[in-house]
Amino acid sequence: MILSHKQIEEIAAAVTKGFNEFFFGKDADIGRTTVRATPIDQFARDYLGLSVSFARLSTDGSLCGLTAYTDTEYTVEEQGVRRTIPLKANQVLLDASFIQPGQVHALCGKRRFTLAHECAHQILFGMESDEVKRAQEKRYAPRIAYSLRDLKTREDWNEWQANVLGAAILMPQKEIDNAMRQFACGRVLKNYEGRFSYIDRLSLTLLCQSLGVSKSAAIIRLRQLGYIEDCPYAEYDDPLEVWP
Repeated sequence: MILSHKQIEEIAAAVTKGFNEFFFGKDADIGRTTVRATPIDQFARDYLGLSVSFARLSTDGSLCGLTAYTDTEYTVEEQGVRRTIPLKANQVLLDASFIQPGQVHALCGKRRFTLAHECAHQILFGMESDEVKRAQEKRYAPRIAYSLRDLKTREDWNEWQANVLGAAILMPQKEIDNAMRQFACGRVLKNYEGRFSYIDRLSLTLLCQSLGVSKSAAIIRLRQLGYIEDCPYAEYDDPLEVWP
C-alpha cells in the first residue's frame, strides 16, 4: 500500500481526533489554543492496544525499535553469542538505552518518535487488505527467528510511510499551528544551512519542549508544513548574536 503525503495526513488527523476524544473527552478541544503534546505512551497502550517493552536490540544502537504483527522471534548477536528475543503480536520493543539511568530525559524525544513510528507501522498494517495481512504474517511466522538485517530489508519499503505518519501523530498539524502562533507569532523560521537566528532558535526550542520532540524531528515536520524557509548560509545575519 503506497500512500501520498496528503493521504497520510488525513489518516493522522482521523486517528488523533479519535484518540483525543477517547483520552481527553469530546469537548476537550473546544476553545483550546494552548499546545498539547501527544501522550504517545497512552496512545500506544490504551488506544491501539499495543504492549510496549524494552530490550537491547543491537550492539551499535542502530535499531531503536521494532514491532510484530504476529508471534515471532528476533535474534541479535553480541560478541559471538546469539540471543533470541520472543516477540508477540501487537508488541513493540524499544531499545533499552531509552530507559538507562541518565538517558531518560536526554533521549525522551527520540524514544517518543520511535514509539510513534512503530505505532504507525501497526496502523498502516491494520489498513491493509486481508490478503496482504496474511502474506505479511506468513513472512513473520511463529518460531522463525529474524535478524536485524532481515527485519530492515523486509520493512524498508514501508519505512518512509511510518516516519511520515508517526511524525503527524506526534506533531499534529493543529498543534504545530498552535505552537507557531504562540512561539513564533505565526512567522516562518529561516534555516541557514542548519543555523537559526537567536529568535528562531528560541521559538524552535519552545516548540520542541511543548511537543516532547527532538529538534531534528521538529525541523523535518515544520519544513513539511511550510513553516521553515531554507536559505543559504551566506545570508545569515543575526543582530542579537555577539561575537567575542
